[in-house]
Amino acid sequence: MSSFNQLTRRSFLEEAIKFGAAGLAVSCTGISSAAGTSWQIGCYTRPWDKYDYRVALDAIAEAGFKYAGLMTTKSESHLIISVSTTPEEAKQVGEEIKKRGLTVPSLYGGGIPVNKSLEAGIEGLRKLIDNCAACGAKNLMMGGVGDAKLYQSYYKAISECCGYAAEKGVGISVKPHGGLNATGPQCRKTVEMVGYQNFRVWYDPGNILYYSNGELDPVTDAATVDGLVVGMCIKDYKHPKNVAVTPGTGKVDFTAVLSRLKKGGFAGGSLIVECLEPGDSDKLLAEAKKARQFIESLQI
Repeated sequence: MSSFNQLTRRSFLEEAIKFGAAGLAVSCTGISSAAGTSWQIGCYTRPWDKYDYRVALDAIAEAGFKYAGLMTTKSESHLIISVSTTPEEAKQVGEEIKKRGLTVPSLYGGGIPVNKSLEAGIEGLRKLIDNCAACGAKNLMMGGVGDAKLYQSYYKAISECCGYAAEKGVGISVKPHGGLNATGPQCRKTVEMVGYQNFRVWYDPGNILYYSNGELDPVTDAATVDGLVVGMCIKDYKHPKNVAVTPGTGKVDFTAVLSRLKKGGFAGGSLIVECLEPGDSDKLLAEAKKARQFIESLQI
């Protein structure tokens, strides 16, 4: 097995299972419902990305969520926080989050400039990590890279930054996001290659269906990431190629997916809604409430 840190496959898998089940996920206390304290139920800002991010935070709080995932918004970069964001700006975002009584378990900050050079990629990723720390985000979710020529450099940059992220109290994760990380096995390969305990998988069942054109069942795929999952995008799917769906109204069997992930060690942690059925602000608020109630009703 190729690894930037020269880990043996056996030692990696032993540590992955131990750390994934015991260190990166909140321990399960026998709670059968997602409404229990072992699950952090939240919503990303993505459904409100036609508005300022503060509008999204207001709606997320009003919908009854305690956790907000930072993602897209109405801005020049189309992101709340990116490599171009300054730590001062990120700190201000954190203040806005605190005003609303929210906590940020996950932040998506877009890509890193490995297309320029490995050094530029490392510098960009360190900026994202600094911004996570400044705004209080616990995990930086990476979308991966689709260009095979940049694959090694991209994950080498992550490997070089995992220690720095650990010092800042920030985890890093990769999500199924098409290209070279569209499935569980592909995401596992990246985690094994990077070889650090604070680089794991942020699962996304809707994307498993989306990038397989509805053919790969995420319940089956979930079995390939045992010991690695630290969070999950609650994203549904309707055929063909539609993830702008309120969870519980599409093709994903969330109870089955979460049960399989739980079997693999994800017994508690972040469940963050990424998409809702589109509409105006009133419609989005209503859909957000429905999504929260749906997750709370799951028997997991």
